[in-house]
Amino acid sequence: MAPKVVLIGPPGSGKTTIGELVAARLEVGFRDTDADVEAKAGTAISDIFVEQGEPAFRALERTAVKTALAEHGGVLALGGGAVLDDRTRKDLCSQRVVFLDVSLTHAVRRVGLATSRPLLLGNVRGQLKQLLDARRPLYAEVATVAVSTDGREPDDIADEIVRFLS
Repeated sequence: MAPKVVLIGPPGSGKTTIGELVAARLEVGFRDTDADVEAKAGTAISDIFVEQGEPAFRALERTAVKTALAEHGGVLALGGGAVLDDRTRKDLCSQRVVFLDVSLTHAVRRVGLATSRPLLLGNVRGQLKQLLDARRPLYAEVATVAVSTDGREPDDIADEIVRFLS
């Protein structure tokens, strides 16, 4: 079983919001690998980063992605950093992947400056810019299609993705 579609993108791109809308339109389940990691670890991602470090989180994330790709037939949203893993990028090559692209300005507005996201602590705008610059080529590498989310309503984006899938 393979997902109907996999959503990727940076923090603030709308993966969860749009993923839930697409799943409802397709009448399939929605799954978020960040939620899977938290359920498996029994704690928040931010706590995993603080208590165990990023490598421990990335290992949990890799397992969550691999499992979800194998067993989930609906809409799947990956954590923003999942594409950092070479094996995950290779696994995504056989999937329909939508890259939800967002500009720095819009991502900062959506994420907010007081964020609980561990990789964005401190100077949120600066951290997010670095993250976008580093990851955008990886998102583009595995994406079947890229959809800009800037200045758009989630319903419009979900409709575009559903059209792409049909």
